[in-house]
This record gives sequence, structure tokens and C-alpha cells, in this order.
Amino acid sequence: MALSLLCFVKSIAQISPRPLYAQNNKKHTAAKVKPSYPKSKTSATDQFKEFTRLLAQANVIYTPPKGFKEIPAPDDEDFSFDYALQLPGQDFEVWFQVKSQKENYTSYEQGQYDIDRETENPDSIYINMSRAQAIAFTGERDNFIRSIPVNVLNRYKADAGKSYLLNLLDLPATKHYKYALLIALQRNHTGTIMAVCFTNDKGPEFFKNVDKASNCLKFKP
Repeated sequence: MALSLLCFVKSIAQISPRPLYAQNNKKHTAAKVKPSYPKSKTSATDQFKEFTRLLAQANVIYTPPKGFKEIPAPDDEDFSFDYALQLPGQDFEVWFQVKSQKENYTSYEQGQYDIDRETENPDSIYINMSRAQAIAFTGERDNFIRSIPVNVLNRYKADAGKSYLLNLLDLPATKHYKYALLIALQRNHTGTIMAVCFTNDKGPEFFKNVDKASNCLKFKP
């Protein structure tokens, strides 16, 4: 587990900036050519449009990771996620779940002094949410959990977070993947982010792929 957290921390520090557009190398053109900004194919899908709406509600920024391809995210009684990506040619994919807690926090503040009304603090919901998801993936209640260090949380503009390295049940729903790294992040009074990275091999290549996907989501400043 120490290795997974170390690689997770390292992955965030190795982000290279993405160029805004390709340089135009043509010479002797009579008119200036405006730079062409490639359109994201994912922007046309209903899944991505709904994901974008959820991102805005939770004050989250999404940056598409290079080389990944959008795939349908699971949405059933066992696993409900908002968006998913696959790395073509690799046994690797990542599922995302983003939730706003703004309305829940408003309701919590209004009812916290009502003795007849018990409401969970939305700022701690991510703990039970990630624990329940880990149990669903593994069938085990005692999955080892690690708190994400403050310096890593700062990179995501998050206030708290947990990570799990999981040995998965052999399920069709998870495409019979063997292992997963589950990361849950929380921003006070704002929202939660969950990312689950799947693999069949926990070797160095897996953590390289986590590195490629690790900077997809972060809360707005």
C-alpha cells in the first residue's frame, strides 16, 4: 500500500503542460491563418455533456488526459459512475464519480440544531462513500485505507482524501479486472471526487498509467 500511495504522490508531480494548439509552419502565406483548436470528440457524447454539468455543480475542473478514449461508465444498482476512460492497448481504465455537496451542506446547516433531525455532515460523506464502494469491489469490509497527505491534497485544492489499493472480486461488471486503486477527494462545503483505476498487473506500468490519468480532475481554487 505504501508503494501505491508513493506512486500516487509522484504521479501528480510529473504533469507536463499540454500545448494549446499546433504551430502553423507554412511560409509565404498572404493572409494570417488563425490557429486551429482541435475539438474534443468526447464533447459530442451525452455522457460527457452530463459529466460536464456535474463538474460545474461540484466546482471541479476536468482536463482530458492524453491518449485516453471515452467508454461508457457503469450505471446500475451495484456501480454508478459518471464518466469513464480507457487507455487503448493497455489493461487500464478509470471510472469517475463527481458529486456536489452544496445543497446537502445547506440542509445540514439548517437542521443541525433540530434535535428531531439527524443529518450527516456532508464534509464527511466521502469517507463512508469510498468505504462502501471499496466493499462493493472486493466483498471485504476490512480494506486497508490510507489518508492522502496534505501536500497532495493541496495540488487538487481538496481538504481531505482517502486511497485504497484493492484486490477485486472476479465480476463481469468490472470486466474481470484483478486490481484497482480507488481515490476519494473532498472539498469542504463543496463536493466529492472519486476515481477508480483498474488493472490486471500492479507493476510499474500500472502506476505509469495512473500518472497519466492523475491530473484529470481537481477542485477550482
